[in-house]
Amino acid sequence: MSEISSALIVGTGLIGTSVALALRGDGVVVHLTDRDPKAVRRAADLGAGDPSLPAEQVDLAVVAVAPSATAAVVSGLLAGNVGATVVDTAGVKADILRDVRATVGDAVHFVGTHPMAGRERSGPGAARADLFEGRPWVVVPDRVDPNSLARAEELVRRCGGVVVHLDAATHDAAVALVSHVPQVAATLVAARLAEGEDGALALTGQGLRDVTRVAASDADLWVDVLTANAVPVGRILTELRADIDHVIAALAEVAHDPDWGRTALREVLLRGNSGRARLPGKHGGRPTAYALVPVVLPDQPGELARLFAAAGEAGVNIEDVSIEHSPGQPVGLVELSVAPGAEHTLSAALAERGWQLHS
Repeated sequence: MSEISSALIVGTGLIGTSVALALRGDGVVVHLTDRDPKAVRRAADLGAGDPSLPAEQVDLAVVAVAPSATAAVVSGLLAGNVGATVVDTAGVKADILRDVRATVGDAVHFVGTHPMAGRERSGPGAARADLFEGRPWVVVPDRVDPNSLARAEELVRRCGGVVVHLDAATHDAAVALVSHVPQVAATLVAARLAEGEDGALALTGQGLRDVTRVAASDADLWVDVLTANAVPVGRILTELRADIDHVIAALAEVAHDPDWGRTALREVLLRGNSGRARLPGKHGGRPTAYALVPVVLPDQPGELARLFAAAGEAGVNIEDVSIEHSPGQPVGLVELSVAPGAEHTLSAALAERGWQLHS
């Protein structure tokens, strides 16, 4: 049967604790374990589960540890019959599946999975029960027992995720493109800031913060991820290097042949526009160009909640929000993204309530 009434979470970091919170909220008996006793206690204090090992086999064991440790942990659980089904959450799949099968044979009760969700913060304190809500969650169905596959899919549903079936190699190539290379790119941009002049950094706007947000992620974790997916990541970085070389050549040529240089730069920028436009929109649907309503926000407690409440009273749904603080001023600029056409209703309602709109 695919029913999940009990689970063991191995690894109580961001992902493991978030899974535990989601399962506990759905009535599953959850046990927690981690090589760091403090992490287990912290997760238990947050209500994620019981910080003791189960006395009997659980329906599901979820391995949420570093990629370099995943295969060994999964193999140990399978050999000990700890869980009727074992799944992992690592960001790479092919090497882990290969290593597990080399250790314990067919491993038909092991399902490789990967939730496409996370935060730049780590540890159990960053966990959220709704972390996976509406997010794609890859499940690798190859050579898996049907009941175990059903349990893995049930796990995704109980956590609010959306099941996406991919084979291991396709998954690894995909995450190299949409996750691993963007992490490297953000990190390299942020690394240039480490020795930047204070005066230059004082000019920082929201664009730089957006580009470098994930550069605050756990370095050791990303060393694990990148080395485990080295070939696909290296291939895309090589292509990216060629694009960078093209931009450098265009900039160098601007002084000698400005028309060619400008045309070459424009081609790269337009390709970027095209790539950005292909990103899926809300709930994985077609991308939507939202309208923006910029509002000046006093930098005081409760002001953001008051603004959201005013939008709710106007009957306008906020699709997204960004906040930029003004250097040296006690105000910030909040951009509310709303459905096209709703910006007029919201602007009028906010102005009527005394909010200062930014043209």
